[in-house]
Amino acid sequence: MKNVTSQIALLGLLIACLAAPFSPPAWSAENSPAPPLKKITIGYSGISPSQAPAWMAYERGFFRKYGLDAQLIFIESGSRTVQTLISGDVIAAQVAGTSVIQSNLQGSGVVMIAGFLNTMDYKLMVAKDIVRPDQLKGKTVAVSRAGSSSDFATRYALEKYGLVPDKDVTILQIGSQPARFSALQSGQIQGVMIAVPLTAMATKLGLNTLADLQMLGLEYQHTGLAVSQKTLKAQPEMVRNLLKAFIEGIHFMKTNRKEAIDILAKYIKTNDPDALQEAYESIGLALIPEKPYPTIKGIQIILREMGAKDAAARAARPEQFVDMSVIKNLDSSGFIDRLYKAPAVARTLAPPKMAAVAAAPKPAPIAEPSAPPAVTAKAPAVEVKVKPAAREEKLHAVAKQVPPVSAKAPAAAASTKSESPAAQQYTVKPGDTLARLAQQFYNAAYKWEKIYDANKEQVKNPDYIFIGMKLLIPADDKSS
Repeated sequence: MKNVTSQIALLGLLIACLAAPFSPPAWSAENSPAPPLKKITIGYSGISPSQAPAWMAYERGFFRKYGLDAQLIFIESGSRTVQTLISGDVIAAQVAGTSVIQSNLQGSGVVMIAGFLNTMDYKLMVAKDIVRPDQLKGKTVAVSRAGSSSDFATRYALEKYGLVPDKDVTILQIGSQPARFSALQSGQIQGVMIAVPLTAMATKLGLNTLADLQMLGLEYQHTGLAVSQKTLKAQPEMVRNLLKAFIEGIHFMKTNRKEAIDILAKYIKTNDPDALQEAYESIGLALIPEKPYPTIKGIQIILREMGAKDAAARAARPEQFVDMSVIKNLDSSGFIDRLYKAPAVARTLAPPKMAAVAAAPKPAPIAEPSAPPAVTAKAPAVEVKVKPAAREEKLHAVAKQVPPVSAKAPAAAASTKSESPAAQQYTVKPGDTLARLAQQFYNAAYKWEKIYDANKEQVKNPDYIFIGMKLLIPADDKSS
């Protein structure tokens, strides 16, 4: 009887335990609430495809993935954007290198931690009745703001053409690219530096291309990500997460054509399929690097131009305007390589209706023209880590960034060589560059120097040829 009583008591205790509510330990990490997202504001300074990394990261939720509740704000012109960075109104800025360099020279402590566009994507578009640089004399061109990348590019081009800015050609500050383009359309100005996709629209309207600053992949720190050194020192983990989001945004863009083009259309505010296709392919695929290192050589070019009037720029070293510690850390950790080995990762954040959309085949990435020198002796060379472009291994470095010519070009080249092996004369057309002409006539972009050497008397700078110029195309020497 005593055993029966004990068993009944034990059973009652068991039932009571099962009925009692279960409370997990207060310290359980699994049941702890997720840490709150850190609110930040990021500025961007233009309405062009070079600004795509921020748009992709925001629209696809990569900032939130890394614990950041990010707000994007558009601020016209790079100089104004950097001012908001200095004041603390924004924590980071996607901005032109010239603006960062100018503020840094004045002691702002702002540095570039990533390079999204390491060449110039501008074209100098001019009125229909202008076909030569000298016809711009006495005319008016527009830039966004003094000190901006469009201002630098415009002055650079005018000087290369032998024109004195503000003397031979009037320079107006108008604002954003759409505003500048509208002024050109209405006849208020006769020339403007604009980028893809407005260049496609300008060509359709019959406006002329006087210069293409992408010629030969000129290295230049056009667009990148800037932060203050104070922020970098005080919030290193936040900056690391910020850059991871941008890098995932780039990866998404390169591996999801349709969705990326939809995002470009939203921010660029155009539904022109030709313009969007040009924007995606010539900038998103060809020029924005998978591993966004700033370009030391490109910064040196900017300093050299500034140095003509600024002693501080002449004395400066390009390394003082960048901090590559974060991008190097992410690169060496394998973070970037893993993204491209598992392309499905970026699509996991897609909404259900997009989940079934297959990503476009990933094109061969275009490497930067040359690996940026390391900030310290121990830092690895960038070129070792960036995948080589899918072209001949011995292509000239600057030629690697020139977008491929159309499929018809090789056939045209073959026809030219077979029918007229001797030297011939060629009239420059819109969009031509020495590298593209070398591809057309020799089926080898790296042979651009052959054309340049044959025309040195009139082509003072290989980065600048203009519409209507007569060039001598030497016969191809297969052994060269």
